[in-house]
Amino acid sequence: MGQKDLSEKILEDYQDVFADILNVLLFQGRQVVKPEELYDTKLRSHYRADNGALHEQERDIAKLWKKGGIIFTFCGLENQTSIDPDIPLRVIGYDGAAYRQQLLKQNKGQRYPVMTLVLYYGTKPWNSPKALKERLQVPEELDHYISDYQTHIFEIAYLTDEQVSMFQSDFQIVADYFVQMRKGQTYQQNTKIIQHVDAMLKFLSVFAKDQEYLNIDLSKHKGGQITMCVVLQEAIHQGKVEGEKIGRIAGRSAGIIEGEKIGISKGEDRFARLVQLLISSGRLDDIKKATEDSSYRHELYLTFKIL
Repeated sequence: MGQKDLSEKILEDYQDVFADILNVLLFQGRQVVKPEELYDTKLRSHYRADNGALHEQERDIAKLWKKGGIIFTFCGLENQTSIDPDIPLRVIGYDGAAYRQQLLKQNKGQRYPVMTLVLYYGTKPWNSPKALKERLQVPEELDHYISDYQTHIFEIAYLTDEQVSMFQSDFQIVADYFVQMRKGQTYQQNTKIIQHVDAMLKFLSVFAKDQEYLNIDLSKHKGGQITMCVVLQEAIHQGKVEGEKIGRIAGRSAGIIEGEKIGISKGEDRFARLVQLLISSGRLDDIKKATEDSSYRHELYLTFKIL
C-alpha cells in the first residue's frame, strides 16, 4: 500500500474527507454518512504465520461508523499506487482481523459488518484480479465448496466528471487532479479552497509521486485561502528561484558573474564543475536533483570522476 507520513494525519483520515469518499463512491453523492458519525479505531492487528511467528499488519485508514450509539459498520480504506494481483488476499487478511477483534471482545452481544474500499491512484486501468477466485486455480469439482471474496476497487483516475463534481471535501481536488493526469491534458487549476493544506501537499507528494509538493513554501499565505492555483504559482516561483541559483553556480563554473572573476571555494568549485558537465552533456534534469539531494550529487561526482 502507499507510503504514509506517520507524523501527520493523512488527508483521507479527516472525518469530512472520509465521509465524503463514502458518500460519493457508495451513495452517489447523497449525504448518508455524517462526519460526526465516524470514530477512529484500531489500525494494527496481528496474525500467526505457519511457522509460528507473530506478524503485525496495519490498515491505511479505518473508522467505525456509528448511528444512534450503535456501530453500523467498520469502514477501511486502502490506498494503491500500483496494481497488485494479491489484493483480494490482503483485504481478506484485514477484514478477517477486524472480525476476529469482535470475537475477542468481552461484550459478545454486538456484531457488525466490515467493509474495505481500495482506492487506486494509477493511471493505467486495473486489469488484475478483484476477487479471490480470480487469483486462485480452483479445481472445478471443488468450486462449490471454495468461498469467493470480492474486493471493491475504485479507480480514482477513471471517475467521471459527474462523480468528481459530487465530492465536497478536499478529495474533490485529489480526484480532479488524477483524472486530469490520466487524460494527459494540461492541468486546469482547481479553484476550490483547500481545507487541509499540509495534508493535501503530503498526499500529492506520495500518491502523485511528485516530491515538489513537499518543497512548496506557503508561509506567506498563512491564514489566507489557498487553492491549487496558489500552490502551483508558488511552485513556479520557487522553480525560478532555484533556476537562478543553478544559473549563478553555472556562471561560477566559468569563473564569471556579471563580468567579474570571483574566487570559488573547493566544495563549490567541484559542484560548479559538475553543473558545467551536466549542462554540456545535456543532462539538465540532473542539475536540480543534484541541488536537492547530496547523495545523488555524490553519485554524479563519481560518475564524472571529479571528486
